[in-house]
Amino acid sequence: MKFSDYHILKDIKKNLDKLGFTRPTDIQFKSIPPIMKGEDVLAVAQTGTGKTAAFAIPLIDMIHNIKSSKRSYGIKALVMVPTRELAIQIAKVFSKLSKGTNTKSFAIYGGVEQDAQIINLIKGIDVLIATPGRMFDLISQGFIKLDGISTIVLDEADQMLKLGFYKDIQDIKKKVNHKHQTLFFSATIDKEIKKIAYSLVRTNAIRIEISPKDPVAKNITHFVAFIEKDDKRFFLKNLIENNPDYKIIAFVRTIVRADRISKSMKNFEIESKTIHREKTQEERTNIMKQFRNGDFKLLITTDILARGIDVPNVDLVINYDLPEVTENYVHRVGRTGRGRNKGLAISFCSNDEKKILEEIEGFLDKKIEVLKMSKKEYRTILEIANEPDSWQDLMAQAEKEDKEYKEKKAKKSKKKKNKKK
Repeated sequence: MKFSDYHILKDIKKNLDKLGFTRPTDIQFKSIPPIMKGEDVLAVAQTGTGKTAAFAIPLIDMIHNIKSSKRSYGIKALVMVPTRELAIQIAKVFSKLSKGTNTKSFAIYGGVEQDAQIINLIKGIDVLIATPGRMFDLISQGFIKLDGISTIVLDEADQMLKLGFYKDIQDIKKKVNHKHQTLFFSATIDKEIKKIAYSLVRTNAIRIEISPKDPVAKNITHFVAFIEKDDKRFFLKNLIENNPDYKIIAFVRTIVRADRISKSMKNFEIESKTIHREKTQEERTNIMKQFRNGDFKLLITTDILARGIDVPNVDLVINYDLPEVTENYVHRVGRTGRGRNKGLAISFCSNDEKKILEEIEGFLDKKIEVLKMSKKEYRTILEIANEPDSWQDLMAQAEKEDKEYKEKKAKKSKKKKNKKK
């Protein structure tokens, strides 16, 4: 079935065609009809399979059809997301798909001044994409009214629930005190979260699971390479130099490590930029724009970018550190191989990460293929690397920075606990 066969607005079809989407993905094919019928939907599908469009297409169509002009008379759909980056990205998808229609969408999130967001809310919007913190701020200030909402979407819903937003979601649903539609979308979901999810949708909700046995999309080839912690930078350098045209995202465990690895790459005369929670929203937005435009090839990030971020044509994802949250492996590698593109992911596993690897393989219910390397090949890569500065000195500095960061974090946590008392 093609999008041209769907009973949706011609403008949406035209927008889809311009974006190169002629046929729906599995999740879109199974989700769009029940959403358009007003059903609650609980959908789990691999990353990069088009979940955002699966709910954006029917929402844009439905809202346009109940409006007689472009003027908005209150929010009709609320899309709740866990991160700012995801809010920005979903807003872009809605903007592209709703061109020429009467449906207006807008995203609000923290980390930026609220005045411009308030102006857009006052002008009137139909679809609000929001992170919980900023949304509740603006609700309490009276700038967001929920009485006209007919659909609530929870995107990357498992992460929202794990971050403790369950009560917030319940509160929102109570404030929308009339009958409404709830759409729950995620790439991964465990038994505990599934139980909570069922309590948020109607008992007759449509349940959709696409390839639940293998959460990693079939067009992503992923390997693990056994590399010692102190040697990882040399192998990252080797991969970059052997693939100079590749657009690469490297995931690390901490903010300190992200900045340190970026410094190390600079020593190798390799340009990179970092994204993590200590960057301002403006910095993060600018870096993402530059990366999308191809201004630099290596983006080093923490798990802040593990979920839902769609950057076109990422050739390679590197798990420089294995993720401590098991399911984040799936989300990380899903930053490549988006849509119908092929993708490649390589995980660097040190000796002290083997337990984490076992947990990831248990979650996947399969072994990750090992990228085999002889001792001679391993030594050759280290010899060729020839880092200008002593890597032993860098490691000592890194350990010091790691310790200082943990102490700083512990002090902040202690202060918060004392304030609560």
